[in-house]
Amino acid sequence: MNSFSYDLHIHSCLSPCADDDMTPGNILGMAALKELDIVALTDHNSCKNCPAFIKMAREFNITAIPGMELCTSEEVHVICLFRTLEDAMAFDQYVDAHIIHIPNNESIFGKQEIYDENDEITGKEPDLLINATDISFTEVHDLMNRFNGIMIPAHIDKNSNSLISNLGFIPPDSHFKCAELKNMSVLKRLLHSNPYLETCKTITNSDAHMLGDINEPVNFLHSESREIGDILDALNTSPVRNV
Repeated sequence: MNSFSYDLHIHSCLSPCADDDMTPGNILGMAALKELDIVALTDHNSCKNCPAFIKMAREFNITAIPGMELCTSEEVHVICLFRTLEDAMAFDQYVDAHIIHIPNNESIFGKQEIYDENDEITGKEPDLLINATDISFTEVHDLMNRFNGIMIPAHIDKNSNSLISNLGFIPPDSHFKCAELKNMSVLKRLLHSNPYLETCKTITNSDAHMLGDINEPVNFLHSESREIGDILDALNTSPVRNV
């Protein structure tokens, strides 16, 4: 097994709440400057900046994973990571058919810009992306099997838009094998009150909406290689718990 530094929860300027300078190229440039090995692009309910992100990553010697931060019908945020760009874009089309379509008001929510591999704007997403979909949390696991991805409930220790805060508990029939914490120091407390987490790997990411917030290379995951398939397999395998 090899150790790789990572940040698997980053928003581009397609997310209305992200800074305008969070272009795919700028994100990769900052990740390279910080010497990260693996990064994922996870905009709200969209993968439309992933094609540019994946193409440009080759220039930076960074493994780039196409992803999305899905908002379920319960307004639970779930990181979805995919083995291929084709899988991600197919899921993007699926989500587009399951989200409430309300026009975005840039003056209130912010811009939602789509970029190409030259880091130039090619368009804008007209409908607000931070709305909930009609996809329930319990549906996400089967959808990830269908679209060759994995699910990671996002920032489960936060007081909003998280699995524990919004549902009040972890459904006992859940199937996810990895969960994200914003603050890893609360893991022991969460393990005590949520025994399901004993079966899960736990990771922490930046949830960056500004370039400076992208993680330093201080968090590592163990994988056979930097290939996306190996990384997702490592994330989706039950852990040896040492806490």
